[in-house]
Order: sequence, then C-alpha cells, then structure tokens
Amino acid sequence: MDTMAWTKIVGAGCGSLLVFLLIQWVAEEIYHEHHHDDHEVAYLLEVEEEVVVPSEADEEIPFVQLVAVADISKGKKVFAKCKACHKLGDGENGTGPHLSKIIDRKIASVSGFKYSSSLQSLEGSWTRDELNEFLAKPSDYAPGTAMSFAGLGKLSDRANLVAYLEENTK
Repeated sequence: MDTMAWTKIVGAGCGSLLVFLLIQWVAEEIYHEHHHDDHEVAYLLEVEEEVVVPSEADEEIPFVQLVAVADISKGKKVFAKCKACHKLGDGENGTGPHLSKIIDRKIASVSGFKYSSSLQSLEGSWTRDELNEFLAKPSDYAPGTAMSFAGLGKLSDRANLVAYLEENTK
C-alpha cells in the first residue's frame, strides 16, 4: 500500500473515534446527574411500607384454629420463600434441614444436619404454635440461629404455610 492509502485508513480511524467521542459527550450531557442543592428534590419516590398490626380478631383466635381454616394454595406461595434452603422430601437437606414431617418433630432432630447451638439448646417439638413463633422472627425465637430469614410478619401467612407443610409433609 502506498502512503496515501495509509493516510486514508488512519484518517478514517481518527474520524470514527471523534464521532464516538462526540456521541459520548452528547449522551453524557443528556443523562448526566446534575448536582442539586440538598434541599432540592429532583424526583420523589413514594414507597409504601407494609405495617403489620395484628387485629383483635387475630389475637382472639388460637393459631391452631387459624391453621385449620388456612388456605393451602396460599401456603404454597409462601413456601416459595423457604424452598431456596429447605426441601419437603424426607432426608433431602439443603442449606436448611428437610421439612418432611415437621409437625410434632423434635426441634433440631434431623440426623446428618448440623444445627446452630441456639437451636440445639431448645427443648420440645415443632408444634403448630412453636412454628408460628419461630416463623414470626427466627432470630428472636432462637437468638444466634444460623437461619438468616427475617420472618413472616403476617399471621395469615404463617398459618397458611404451616397448613401447607402439614398437608405436604405427612
């Protein structure tokens, strides 16, 4: 190739680079966050927080009765939050122990699963009421538990989940 061809190739490359830099500069001007005063709001995002306040009716009805009338299909949807760590099949441990026959099973009793010392120190069985308390906020029920789940705030979600577990892990 002669010098003129090389000059055209280098010129085309430089021209393309300049076009791309121009496009970047225009895009930066359009989408750049301009600094606002601390008191000036560019846009306001309204976020609704769900506040769970137990009603008087919820407090009067024993949890066992709520489980008896719970919606198993809604419990299956709630279980979607659990299935990343727990399996329903007997002996199928995941990050957490399997939940097969969980109702009335001794706490921290799945063989082959390494429980945290806080759960190992608990006495009793996973009754419906115990599961209700644990699922509300595991870290309050068993301080130091390895289960990092924040809990289920709604009593109806806990009742639906316990009914689902009871129905699908016999």
